[in-house]
Parts: sequence; C-alpha cells; structure tokens
Amino acid sequence: MTGCVFCGIVDKRLKASIIYEDDFCLAFEDINPQAPVHFLVIPKRHIADVLEADKEIKGRLLEAATIVAREKGLADDGFRTVINCKRHAGQSVDHLHIHILGGRWFTWPPG
Repeated sequence: MTGCVFCGIVDKRLKASIIYEDDFCLAFEDINPQAPVHFLVIPKRHIADVLEADKEIKGRLLEAATIVAREKGLADDGFRTVINCKRHAGQSVDHLHIHILGGRWFTWPPG
C-alpha cells in the first residue's frame, strides 16, 4: 500500500533491523523499544488490522513471534504480546502488527 511505513519495510524501501523473515511475515526491532526486548511481527501483505486478518495469517504471525521470542531468550521468563486494533487501542500504523516485549517485569493492567 502506498504510504504505509510497514509496506516500505517489507519492500526494503525503508530500513529496519529485520530479525526474521519467511514467505508470509517478517519481524524487526522496534525503533522505540519499551522493554529490553521489543520487536514487531507483521504480515508481508498489507492488512490494516487484526479484524481483517484470517486465521492463517494470525497463526503465522504468532508462530513467527514465538520463534523469535525463543531465539531472543524469552522462553524461560516469558514475554508479552500486544495487538492494538484501531485508534482507541493505540494502533498508530494501519498495518497489522504484533508487539513482542520481554526482558523485564510487566504490570497489570497495562495502559
């Protein structure tokens, strides 16, 4: 999609620290990390939010998230996954993405 920053990362027009890629999705380091480990997983195809994603895409994104979380050493102590959907939830880029945060204690409820 024209003008979408995440599509620019997928197309390699914009730089990102990519840490995982397969045929359906990619993961990259968050540019404004909120935890010692903070990365995003996105579908390569432009999908605006989780409401528009089918179960295959959702499953593939979560599988990629767990692969990278394990690689980053988060399996023992745990991590948080966050999917913001639309503006009231804090979605700032209209391209589905999962935040994976770890490496510190988190409180509940968030935000």
